[in-house]
Amino acid sequence: MLKLTFLGTGTSQGVPMIGCLCPVCQSSDSRDKRLRSSAMIEDGTTRIIIDSGPDFRYQMLRAEVRDIDAILLTHQHTDHIIGLDDVRAFNYFCSKPIPIYTTELVGSVVRKNFDYAFGQHRYPGVPDINLCTIEEGPFRVGSMEITPIFGRHYRLPVTGFRVGGIGYLTDFNHIDDSELEKLRGLDIFVVNALRHQPHISHYSLPEAIELARKVGAKRTYFTHISHQLGLHSHEEPLLPPTMHLAYDTLTIEIP
Repeated sequence: MLKLTFLGTGTSQGVPMIGCLCPVCQSSDSRDKRLRSSAMIEDGTTRIIIDSGPDFRYQMLRAEVRDIDAILLTHQHTDHIIGLDDVRAFNYFCSKPIPIYTTELVGSVVRKNFDYAFGQHRYPGVPDINLCTIEEGPFRVGSMEITPIFGRHYRLPVTGFRVGGIGYLTDFNHIDDSELEKLRGLDIFVVNALRHQPHISHYSLPEAIELARKVGAKRTYFTHISHQLGLHSHEEPLLPPTMHLAYDTLTIEIP
């Protein structure tokens, strides 16, 4: 059985957004409180995290995570990688380095931003990170086979992932048909839906719905949601059947 947990479903500034007084940011509905996008997939043997943004520490505490097998990074933007420093806790309590799976491009940014973790004479207590380069084909983490899905975030390459019947894409606004074929037969499809209006580097909700129809998963969940999309209680009932707005802490199990 696979279990998917949405650790965060917000955009780069989260929801509520600092200084904003819109109805979404002022909402008392917990489903409108969105940390930066991240997800956890586990099968009882292996546990992986997708992306480690600035909320990574709190997300791990909230989900009561005490050990992880790997972190997969979708791309190098700050809201997806800057929490990597907090793997130090897993290093300390689990006495092991944490594998970080990235493309070569993203890995170079990680090495630059966290150069203190890769020096020859590392200060005691810095993150112990094992960078693993994602290639074209599937790779394994413990009991899981993971297939990378490649697309674009405006002009920036971005990587999604398929694990069994779960497909996870965030920060996409373009995907080739050849990559879409890797997503056939999904139980759960997760894709970003920033807002109703078009955006230069993210799928809008109408675009995400169109893509979801092409993929044809049994259920689709939208993530990386901004305050501009609207209240969860208003938007959720308007979605097509089998499609939903994800929210933080939502957990889905797949037999």
